[in-house]
Amino acid sequence: MQPDDHAAGALQFLMIVNDGAIARHAATHGVSRLFVDLEHMGKDVRQGHVDSWKSRQVPADVSRIREAAPDAHLLVRINPLHSGSRNEIDDVLARGADSVMLPMFQGVDDLARFLDMLSGRAEALPLVETASALRAIPRMVETLPLSGLHIGLNDLHLDLGLDFMFQPMTEGLLEEPCAALREAAVPFGIGGVARPGQGLLPPEYVLGEHVRLGSSAAILSRSFHGGASTLDELVAAEFAPNLRRLQTIYRDFLVATPEALEQNRLATARIVEQVVARVRAARVAQ
Repeated sequence: MQPDDHAAGALQFLMIVNDGAIARHAATHGVSRLFVDLEHMGKDVRQGHVDSWKSRQVPADVSRIREAAPDAHLLVRINPLHSGSRNEIDDVLARGADSVMLPMFQGVDDLARFLDMLSGRAEALPLVETASALRAIPRMVETLPLSGLHIGLNDLHLDLGLDFMFQPMTEGLLEEPCAALREAAVPFGIGGVARPGQGLLPPEYVLGEHVRLGSSAAILSRSFHGGASTLDELVAAEFAPNLRRLQTIYRDFLVATPEALEQNRLATARIVEQVVARVRAARVAQ
């Protein structure tokens, strides 16, 4: 996530795509990173009880999306580090990946191994989604040549033993890591974002926290485009207008006063507390 990838003051959007026509449309209507997700190792075990994206994409999808959108930036998430990681990295690069995302790493040593395997052949985008990796961010920015990073809230909140994916954001767990990233001038993103006016934590609140913490990127959730599987469905879901609405919300927060951002932080925390209370009550009632 280089700072000059997108217009100044704009939020970068990452979107998982598996259809060529959708990929082309997304790339020309405001999506900064087309995203192919090859991660499958361990994900069903970690997130089997969660209504989250479970990838069924395969390496051939990287080639297919690259061919469909040759001028777009193509991000590929590989599996967590394993004995075949080097071959996996070599393969996605040969298929045209511009960025490679490493999930579920534990800290500096794991990330250093990944960077060594990548050897500067493409952009590295570490995905911080373990408690140990989150704690290691200040050391990462001091010791490793990072050009970008994304904090994934789904697996992270599970690894932390929390009840709702936005709790790390509202309970102060991202304050020190994000401060370290800002101080080191490492661009970063946080989690995903829903359609305006929708989601348990609507973007009208969460994007204020992105601005307050310094985040400049978010993954478009499945709900953002209604699970569209064809271009006609994507257009019918008002994909491009909703992207523009998100940018307006984000830019309004960029010019908000510190007092307004603090009021939004408090309001966001109250919403998250209410969601957590409902989750816990439902668990007790089972």
